Amino acid sequence: MRFMMLMIPLGYESAPPDVQLDPERVAAMMRYNEALKDAGVLITLDGLHPPSTGARVSFATGEPVVTDGPFAEAKEVLGGYWMIEVASRAEAIAWAKKCPASPNEIVEIRQVQEMSDFPPDVEQAAAGLDDLRK
Repeated sequence: MRFMMLMIPLGYESAPPDVQLDPERVAAMMRYNEALKDAGVLITLDGLHPPSTGARVSFATGEPVVTDGPFAEAKEVLGGYWMIEVASRAEAIAWAKKCPASPNEIVEIRQVQEMSDFPPDVEQAAAGLDDLRK
């Protein structure tokens, strides 16, 4: 089973474009990342720049509308993610609990949809999805 663990650093929604990271926190997170890799569960991971450097494309009017960050209505934003492959939701939770997160961080766990989760008509509609991932 694949799970995405999403890092939600509270307050990151208003972080400036040049936000500075604490080297000690980065080192602690790197030790955690190495533990995931050494256990053979890590697929990929990345950190994300703050929303102040991003953009949103919305389609409420039927046409794409671009809004540059930061986004006033945002209360929680992603700071990064890990993609892991483990045997169960409980194992994904166990890994998330080992994260050296600070008191202002949350790790959300979301299972990745697999084709086997869907009925045959949806699998048929998504034919070729695996080819896109390569």
